[in-house]
Amino acid sequence: MSSSLSLSFSLSFTRTKLSHSRNSMPRMSESNFSINDNNHQNMTYCALSSNANRGILLVAVMVVLYYLRTYKKRKIEKNAMSLPLRTSFKLVSKNSISKNIRSVRHSIKMVKLPDILEQHRPASSPEVDYSTFSNYHLFNVQNTTLDLNINFKESLINGAIQLELTRKDVKTNVVNLDTSFLTIHSIELNNSTVVAEDFKLNARIEPLGSKLEISNIKKYINKDTAFNLKLSFSTTKDCTALQWLTKEQTNSDKPYVFSQLEAIHARSLFPCFDTPSVKSTFVANITSELPVVFSGIEKNVTDNGNGTSTYSFQQQVPIPAYLVGIASGNLVNAEIGPRSKVYCEPFRLDDCKWEFSGDVEKFIKAAEKIVFPYEWGSYDILVNVNSYPYGGMESPNMTFATPTLIAYDKSNIDVIAHELAHSWSGNLVTNCSWNHFWLNEGWTVYLERRITGAIHGEPTRHFSAIIGWNDLENSIKAMANPNRFSTLVQDLKDGTDPDEAFSSVPYEKGFNLLFHLENVLGGTAEFDPFIKHYFTKYSRKSLDTYQFLDTLFDFFEHKRDVLENVDWKTWLYTPGMPPKPHFITTLANDVYSLANKWVENAKAMKTEEELKAIFSIKDVDNFNSNQLVLLVDTLVQSETDDFKWSSYPVASNAFLSVYHEKVVKTRNAEVVFRVFRFEITACMEEHYQELAHWLATVGRMKFVRPGYRLLNSVDRDLAVKTFEKLQNIYHPICKALVKQDLGL
Repeated sequence: MSSSLSLSFSLSFTRTKLSHSRNSMPRMSESNFSINDNNHQNMTYCALSSNANRGILLVAVMVVLYYLRTYKKRKIEKNAMSLPLRTSFKLVSKNSISKNIRSVRHSIKMVKLPDILEQHRPASSPEVDYSTFSNYHLFNVQNTTLDLNINFKESLINGAIQLELTRKDVKTNVVNLDTSFLTIHSIELNNSTVVAEDFKLNARIEPLGSKLEISNIKKYINKDTAFNLKLSFSTTKDCTALQWLTKEQTNSDKPYVFSQLEAIHARSLFPCFDTPSVKSTFVANITSELPVVFSGIEKNVTDNGNGTSTYSFQQQVPIPAYLVGIASGNLVNAEIGPRSKVYCEPFRLDDCKWEFSGDVEKFIKAAEKIVFPYEWGSYDILVNVNSYPYGGMESPNMTFATPTLIAYDKSNIDVIAHELAHSWSGNLVTNCSWNHFWLNEGWTVYLERRITGAIHGEPTRHFSAIIGWNDLENSIKAMANPNRFSTLVQDLKDGTDPDEAFSSVPYEKGFNLLFHLENVLGGTAEFDPFIKHYFTKYSRKSLDTYQFLDTLFDFFEHKRDVLENVDWKTWLYTPGMPPKPHFITTLANDVYSLANKWVENAKAMKTEEELKAIFSIKDVDNFNSNQLVLLVDTLVQSETDDFKWSSYPVASNAFLSVYHEKVVKTRNAEVVFRVFRFEITACMEEHYQELAHWLATVGRMKFVRPGYRLLNSVDRDLAVKTFEKLQNIYHPICKALVKQDLGL
């Protein structure tokens, strides 16, 4: 160690003798340097005045360094953890050295996992992100400043990004950043212009973009460890991070733009270390002719006197680049809770306010009890334009949401519970790469359902899980490559676009794994302390599946036999559906009974009049929208080799006629889509064109992608013609994936 580092140790020994055998090897944890066992016979050595005590200290330091190296190389056998070793030390040194040592201390805890898990464990954790060209592992990003100008006339954003960087190794002489379809105008290092021969924008490699190499950085920053990197840039017409809408494409006679950066599209908005492994605080100054929202707290608005204003924001919690969210348009807002507002175009404001008022704060308080207090200050919602491709995006402080949430009955508000839950899972504790995306989404679905269960009761949580199970089945059945993309832990080392791997699998398979662990470990009373521990331990960090597992096995060390009996191979690495947990079916039983009744009578009855004598609208009078979703899903899933709805057109038409007011005239997009799926399944040709028309009104990929796949399965010509007509109204991500789905 350097002379600038001084250490003082307080060491407690409970063994007077340490065996040299592996079976008695001490185990490292994150707390204080103290060596003890269960006999509680403590002998404390504090003084360092005598040679003997100095010798003891030297031996202790050597032991610690040996085990640090041993754990790093992961050459520890199962019995090497029989003797606990807890270490606590005080470091008085330069800040950078202290931070590095604390970082090592937090990363060294590794548990011997079952063989199937050890076989898949990466060489180091967090695992390397293979979806970035950057050399992110060589730097820390202290802060990022964005100075952006939104140009609606040219449909581009230009400006500058400044990265406050610290080299982890003073020998590092190159910075590699991710870019995609960007124009780089200039680069500065510590206010000195980088000459052309010292940077290179490499040729594009699909789908990851173009690596920007900035070399000979020592020439500009000398021996400084910390330095500023500023890049001036502009987006291009090929930008995949933004969707621009003309005033004719909106409902407010004003243009509109919004960003969607997950998974690897931040590099198409600004040059960066585009990986969830890198987090930084953000400052953003965004100039536009229309109101702006951003993933942070608004600090100031300056009228520039030329028809534009500059909106200044700050995000004090470190976040990865993919969580940055920007939107600008004719936006108005209204309060929906003590720390929440909803933003949208004026024509939607009343509907949005009614849909979300009163519920968001309940969700926040419920989540705080399950995990810990909300750290972000405000929680606002932006209801985007129709073409928004996702249900929601968890941009910190400003959830981006689809207008399909406006169901006029509050039945889709669970999506807000989901995006709110991301404030802990995903935003505070983040997957280190897209191979481990389930750590973001599986945990978020789990917390979402814990939130709704806390508010509406445990049967509601289980009912949501049942619907999710159906979505998972449908998603896997519709996959072009389920053997690759239906495993929970993904393998994107070959440069596959992470967007291709996005499906219900990380959400629902991930949820069901956590739900299974909750049950086998003893229920919420046993599992809830682990939730708090896990999110506290990894707050503001990024991790992989194996760090999660190390933490799980360490926390439940007294239940290791239970965890070893979990079928990890099936859950994490095997394609297809996971083992089905036991769900409380209280809210589903009436639905299942009614669905079975329809199937039985569809076979037996010959006329619509006979069926109407048995069924009536009263059957579903007390069903909420989620129960209607389950009803239609169950009817579709009831098909077998011996029973096809297309063989019983009388029953198919009778179902839609009897429940017309509840299922056909609904304004709930979840129910509408299920009805279209039933009609396509039943080969009701008169409804094919209706689906084609509906696909012009939604942009959410949850509906658009399977909608086109359904249409393609019965009328390819109509599916292709519809997409060719509508493709430019969809977000670039949605457009690319539908094109892929249709084989175009």
